[in-house]
Amino acid sequence: MGAQKVSLVNDETMQGFIRALLRDVRALSYMLDHEWFETDTIRIGAEQEMCLVNKHTLKPAMIAVQALKKLKDYPWCGTEIAQFNLENNLSPQVFSGNCFSRLHEENEMQLEIIRKTVRRMGAKVVLTGILPTLRKFDLDLKNLTPKERYLALIEAINQQNPKKDYELRLMGIDEISVKHDSPLLEACNTSYQVHLQVTPDNFVPMYNIAQALAAPVMGMAANSPIVFGRRLWHESRIALFQQALDTRSTTDHMRQRSPRVNFGNGWLEKSILEIYREDIARFRVLLGTEIDEDSLALLAEGKVPKLKALQVHNSTVYRWNRPCYGISDNGQPHLRIENRVLPAGPTVLDQVANAAFWLGSVVGMAKRYPDIRQEIGWADVRDNFVKAARFGIYTKLTWLGNKKIGCCELIEKELLPIAREGLESQGVDTADIDKYLGVIADRAAAQTNGARWQLRAYTQLMTEVNRDEALSILTSCIIKHQTTGKPVHEWELPTPQDLEDYVPAGLKVEEFMETDLFTVYEEDTLELVTDILNWRRLRYIPVENNDGRLVGLITSRVLLRHYSSSERLDKNEVKIVRDVMIKKPWTIGPRATIVEAMDIMRDNKLGCLPVVSDGGDLVGIITEMDFLRVSGRLIARLKE
Repeated sequence: MGAQKVSLVNDETMQGFIRALLRDVRALSYMLDHEWFETDTIRIGAEQEMCLVNKHTLKPAMIAVQALKKLKDYPWCGTEIAQFNLENNLSPQVFSGNCFSRLHEENEMQLEIIRKTVRRMGAKVVLTGILPTLRKFDLDLKNLTPKERYLALIEAINQQNPKKDYELRLMGIDEISVKHDSPLLEACNTSYQVHLQVTPDNFVPMYNIAQALAAPVMGMAANSPIVFGRRLWHESRIALFQQALDTRSTTDHMRQRSPRVNFGNGWLEKSILEIYREDIARFRVLLGTEIDEDSLALLAEGKVPKLKALQVHNSTVYRWNRPCYGISDNGQPHLRIENRVLPAGPTVLDQVANAAFWLGSVVGMAKRYPDIRQEIGWADVRDNFVKAARFGIYTKLTWLGNKKIGCCELIEKELLPIAREGLESQGVDTADIDKYLGVIADRAAAQTNGARWQLRAYTQLMTEVNRDEALSILTSCIIKHQTTGKPVHEWELPTPQDLEDYVPAGLKVEEFMETDLFTVYEEDTLELVTDILNWRRLRYIPVENNDGRLVGLITSRVLLRHYSSSERLDKNEVKIVRDVMIKKPWTIGPRATIVEAMDIMRDNKLGCLPVVSDGGDLVGIITEMDFLRVSGRLIARLKE
């Protein structure tokens, strides 16, 4: 959100804000008709989002507010919605010469200042689309950055949500289906947002091209495959962000409603105004701000308005290619396309390469295809976008002329030459073009981007260590590789030895427990229980009811005692689970620490602890074997 001073609106302030909003639209229309906009200079820019993690545990560090106080002399550094995020804003660069090297150098400089600052606070910086070690409870509202605009946004979205909760449902290699009590789920996402200034005359064709390019650019740049330890889409940010802010509810009817996070509903035809008008018509005003200008009155005086109402509303509708209005340092208004598709990371080099590839491709495509709508259908563009989010670098795209082509092949054979032409036409230095497009070419040849590297690394680690340790090793190696500056396609895969100071003592039970459970019901026969334990090599099996609540526990010891008793001599009698189960087993909550779990198990001589929610729902189980695996790894490290 660009505007800092925003607030919730009531009926009275809503009406005033909407009047200002409509005046802003009319003012923008007037400025477009009378050619007020800057056209002689084209600039590019970027915003870098990042995660902060504790340097020992590699879990989110909620220190953004304190860090910003120490960074108060650097106005380019700002907050994000969660306290484990920061953002640095890069200076606009004229789109020519060594503009990409300048972006690269400035970003490295700013990040190094942030790294040094948070290092003294016991934290590290991570550039990644979704932080692997992020946990669901890190997204509690207590970790919301305490600023009026974020508090107002959360409350406004909640007011429009009849469900009162937010669901995340995704399937990739793994599956996730989880509810959350606030829209703060969106804080999972960190991105590298790239801006391209355009003229009013070429906004429509270039915006349409940006839409067509979203899929291959995202497929090549994907870096967000892991959410809460689950391997999901290659760019899970796309679905996660939409679902995190989705206030729509299911109905008996097939009414079509657009989510606030959306790709769009069709091509642009004539003007940027189509986007603003559609978003005002589709989406209710969430937030207002104090309007200290009459945009139409300023136009009458020959002055450029800020269009504050329009910008506030635009900041609460999240298009993946977002239109932007701004005022340049010379006082002239300008238009930009903001690419929100690109994730943060894996390195600054990779990010600048992604930016150069996207910017060059947009310009190059505009020169080759004045109207991209004649070359590809909207349905294919939208379908490509979703497929690229799911499959990343391995996406099969429907491209111009209804051609079916793989993402890497399309980039190597068609888009890289177009991107080079586009950058050359802007007068970008050959050294910059070769360096940054060379990263994209090598990445495509290796068929390895950030998402692919994370998925391979995590899958391999999970065969050797527990889930939390695997996520910690993954995050640790991302940080180490980022400091080398090597592009992701040159990264080596991690091993368990890459994490030297793993500290599991502060782990929560829900990070450690097994959630893929085999359970039985009270009415099941003991013969079934015995076979399940034998088939799955289990020693413990929870008993649940039809509502998913824990009602008992069966252990191998309980069964042994039953089968060795004299009652077993009556072979005609069928025993069921209810007859022998432990009816009130020891349990633990998911927010307890594993140290607390170990204490309970040791003091009471228990081999397992079912994990239940406050409402009694069975959510997982911890066994002594889980602790043996962790202690074995720690002992092995001490020997090394």
